Amino acid sequence: MRRMFGVAAVALTTALTLSACGGSDPLTTATAAPAASGSGGAAAAKVVVGSFDFPESVLLASIYAQALKAKGVTVEEKPNIGSREVVYDQVKSGGLTVLPEYAGSLLAFIDKSSTARTKDDILSGLKAKLPPELEILEPAAAEDNNSLTVTKATADKYKLATIEDLAKVSKDFTVGGPPEFKDRQEENFKSVYGLEFKQWKPTGATTADAIKSGTVQVGNVFTTDPKIVLNDLVPLQDNKNAFGSENVTPLVHKAEANETVVSTLNAISAKLDTETLVSLMKRIAVDKDDPPAVAKDWLTQNGLV
Repeated sequence: MRRMFGVAAVALTTALTLSACGGSDPLTTATAAPAASGSGGAAAAKVVVGSFDFPESVLLASIYAQALKAKGVTVEEKPNIGSREVVYDQVKSGGLTVLPEYAGSLLAFIDKSSTARTKDDILSGLKAKLPPELEILEPAAAEDNNSLTVTKATADKYKLATIEDLAKVSKDFTVGGPPEFKDRQEENFKSVYGLEFKQWKPTGATTADAIKSGTVQVGNVFTTDPKIVLNDLVPLQDNKNAFGSENVTPLVHKAEANETVVSTLNAISAKLDTETLVSLMKRIAVDKDDPPAVAKDWLTQNGLV
């Protein structure tokens, strides 16, 4: 979470997330032919690709895994593992080799004192703060930002356009998001915007629906979630940059990430943008297509399998 795992106003949104973060059906563990030689000429050991427990992360992990298999890498998939608090340590220990990450949220997790908000500053911070076992590869242009989102009716009634505007009514509002949302963001919102909420309610992947139904008045909805458009929701502008840039970025355990792994994942990042990610998530959230099928279609269309 995002997450927070968390700005595409081009969206339609998912019964997902995160941000920025719900879940999807587990993918099948699969193995391919022996891995191609990497740096030093040695064949890579099995590469384990994991994901967080929300559909967009499952999709991205399937894109990574299928592309690697197409290059002859032996791959095991472990989708829907859990939140960053659980998954990060698995990458650090080598239990996972590859994880689709969100740059801003990752930096906030490993360096709680960081004030970096731009893409370049966040990437510099990650390179400085990641432990030696870990490495980030090339980030994609695709971003899935965190947002605080309300219904259009709420935005109109209280004249809300920015998160700063929310400060005048937040004490009367219940806010929803992933279970870890309060721990990650309460102090951040208070220090940046002076926000204090009446109640924090865990809503997970159903946050957009909870906002629409009135269960919560404001919620953490990821900006690639198609339900922003489908439910006529309004992400409030983060005018003081409480949330940092959230470029999709492969996080790898260096010992198992040989040249084939690195070049394959970098090739994916070079082709993945936010508009594409929104359209892929619409297929999953709205059309109910399976993430592996959506992943395969995109990889095929882009010549990556």
